[in-house]
Amino acid sequence: MEWTITKEDELQQIADTIAPHLSIGDVVALEGTLGVGKTTFVRTLVQKLLDKTVDVPSPTFTLLQSYDTPNFTLHHFDFYRLKSPEEAYEIGIEDAFTEGVSLIEWPDKIGSLLPKKHKTISFEIMDNGKRRIVAKGF
Repeated sequence: MEWTITKEDELQQIADTIAPHLSIGDVVALEGTLGVGKTTFVRTLVQKLLDKTVDVPSPTFTLLQSYDTPNFTLHHFDFYRLKSPEEAYEIGIEDAFTEGVSLIEWPDKIGSLLPKKHKTISFEIMDNGKRRIVAKGF
């Protein structure tokens, strides 16, 4: 699946498309540079899953934010500040991977801990200022 968007509110369509494809045990790698829209997408997706507007802060400093949705717990990881993959164990990554849905910003920081069978959503700012979002494995 691929989208090209020009405005933030267009993320709603992507969240509407992705949400039904998520189930317990899914691990989704969110790829892209700083400021490309990964956290904004997660905010839109959480609000879609909860069917209400809620505060969805970036987990840059806490490393993890969790949300109880009607069908599963959604774990939003931000590993930007991780110094080694092993640090992910300290915040319960193993349980999160098996008991809920995990969305991971900066998945490269956990190396081989990222399951081989994961889904990916890539975010890119194009030369014309539009954002290209590509979802694989859904």
